[in-house]
Amino acid sequence: MVLVHGRDSLPAAQDDPMRFRVNVVLVQLNVAVTDDKGKYVTGLRPQDFYVTEDKLPQKISTFEESSDPGQTGREATPHDQDGKSIVSNETSEPRSSKPPGDPADVKVSHVSADNVFVLFDTSNYMYRGFVFAQDAIADFIRSMDESSKVAFYSYSRNLSRATTLTTDHSLIMSGLRGTVAGDDAALYNSLLLTVKDAATLQGRKAIVVFSNGPDNASSVPPEDVAEMAESTGTIIYIISTRQAQEDPVSAAAFERVSKVSGGKAYFAKNWRQEKEAFASVREDLVHLYTLSYYPQYNPNRGWRSIKVNLVGKDQQKYHIRTRDGYRLLPH
Repeated sequence: MVLVHGRDSLPAAQDDPMRFRVNVVLVQLNVAVTDDKGKYVTGLRPQDFYVTEDKLPQKISTFEESSDPGQTGREATPHDQDGKSIVSNETSEPRSSKPPGDPADVKVSHVSADNVFVLFDTSNYMYRGFVFAQDAIADFIRSMDESSKVAFYSYSRNLSRATTLTTDHSLIMSGLRGTVAGDDAALYNSLLLTVKDAATLQGRKAIVVFSNGPDNASSVPPEDVAEMAESTGTIIYIISTRQAQEDPVSAAAFERVSKVSGGKAYFAKNWRQEKEAFASVREDLVHLYTLSYYPQYNPNRGWRSIKVNLVGKDQQKYHIRTRDGYRLLPH
């Protein structure tokens, strides 16, 4: 989502120095669609989605399907027992009125690459299991498409931008293998800075965090991270361990920050589950739909609620995961 914030362009005599104009150029949503068994639903088209912002129908402008070179876990368009498609390609009206515009005007393409930030906990929580976590991250990086840009950051009390975004994944591996365990953990400080780095990027952006324990050194609350991620369209996945899960405050915060951004939180009991969690994140990125829209006129200058539904009588069969809104931010 790109936001422009500037003074209202009125003649000087009419200009109120306290008045600002906020121009929302584009809102981007990353949407996961799954069935009751948790399997990804693929083959959907723009006309299968119905988007509202503050209950105002929105016209989808661009629509992207992730490219899945390995076809891992990929399914055909869902069908019922009679072999008929249960995903309508017609613009049958949902409960509200149809969004303006013709679905034929939507630009449909495949997501060619992701921008992925890996944020690795190198605090003193990581003295045990450090190498196992590095191996899990290394497998995740190897699984990324060659065209995807990856950055590798680490954190303890401070954030270290070991490797900035690059398609040279060998540089990422070098940065990963060069990490050493540090002192206290300032996860939320470091995560907020990473979200800000991702916020200015075009296209899909995700942050994958590995944390081995509670945050004990941040000055930033998790709520600030969650709001910034939502408002900039940055997906956050948090992979943690039993040590963090046993702290109810941290576990709840990890769940909340990831959920509101459209991502997921995982709690691994051992190194095998760590690898499985990273593989699950990769699978999720592969199957996300990415759609965007130019908001209809909306006088609301605060929090804007977003709802995404599937069109047709069978829409209740599927589950949609995406961020549920955003707040207007300065440029």
